[in-house]
Amino acid sequence: MIRCTAARVDLRALEANFRAVASYLEREARLNRGAGRGPVLPPGIIAVVKANAYGHGARRVAQALEAAGAIMLAVADIEEGVDLRASGVRAPILVFGALSVSDLDGVFDHTLTPTISSPASGAALQAAAEARRTSLHYHLKIDTGMNRLGFRHDNLRRTLPPLLASANLVLDAVHTHFGTADEPGHALFAGQRDRFEQACGVIDELGADPCLRHAANSAALLRDSRVWYDFVRPGLLLYGLVPPPLGSTVPLQPVMSLTSRVVAVKGVRTGECVGYGGRFCAERATTVAVIPAGYADGLDRRLEGRGFVLIRGRRAPIVGGVSMDMLTADVTDIDAVGPGDEVVLLGSQGSEPQQTIDAREMAAWIGTIPYEVLCRLGSRVERKYD
Repeated sequence: MIRCTAARVDLRALEANFRAVASYLEREARLNRGAGRGPVLPPGIIAVVKANAYGHGARRVAQALEAAGAIMLAVADIEEGVDLRASGVRAPILVFGALSVSDLDGVFDHTLTPTISSPASGAALQAAAEARRTSLHYHLKIDTGMNRLGFRHDNLRRTLPPLLASANLVLDAVHTHFGTADEPGHALFAGQRDRFEQACGVIDELGADPCLRHAANSAALLRDSRVWYDFVRPGLLLYGLVPPPLGSTVPLQPVMSLTSRVVAVKGVRTGECVGYGGRFCAERATTVAVIPAGYADGLDRRLEGRGFVLIRGRRAPIVGGVSMDMLTADVTDIDAVGPGDEVVLLGSQGSEPQQTIDAREMAAWIGTIPYEVLCRLGSRVERKYD
């Protein structure tokens, strides 16, 4: 049995987005060479596939990005990395997250590259590597002002020497993460860049072998080529969306569409209400389409009265409460809507701008970010791959 509500993931669009980002990096580096500024070599691409590849399905997405040429894949935790290895992925896999509550065996058994972000995690990995009589390559995270994970940028001379002296650990790269890359007016971005570069200088002074650097997520990649360093870490761009409020000329294609079907059409008299809470009451004779998609599928309840779906190439406003398994849309002004008609929640139903709804627009309707719209897509929604 296949439910009406399903997501379609276009792996060809994903691969095209990867190539578009790579071409952009190459083109900008070439312009930098001519202008005598910024990086003159394009950075490698670490493709971010954490959180089930932003809801797209990590296994199939990772396989496609590996084939497209990603130099490394990035996940949130050891468990995500182990799952990719089980699917046959052989590319290097970087674990972004903290290791303090994870089973470290997965790092060694599945050849994952951990991020060391605290003295405690460094000590734990050193002990585990020594017990196995092996060496372990890692990336070092520096906290430059986001105050989540990482060695504090201003305390490295005290905290780093024991880690750098670890006999079984090999430092490959150092990285940080920007907290305001998608907020152009925020001063923290430049401050973090400066702190990261100072921290890299301190690491060199402490005698670490020359190592690679990376810092730029999708927003930082678009915003400032000075933070490209050796690798960039696009996530949202690969899935065909530009982080708001930024703009870009990179030609991207949305990778995911979300569709359903009309299962019933109801006539509502003037003054009658629709859905839980009775918050929508018809001010005229109204026709509503019932659609089997709700918050259990990842649709936000705040779409009520704010969002739209596409039916027969027209935008139909979502009216009445978004419930666990269904929602309703006002189709009074759309001719001949009936059971079985396709409903587009994300994607296109025609070639005109108004005939497309993407995650960035949906996020704006409900006051959130497109990352959340994509990542919360429910597990019962089947992903179909093209």
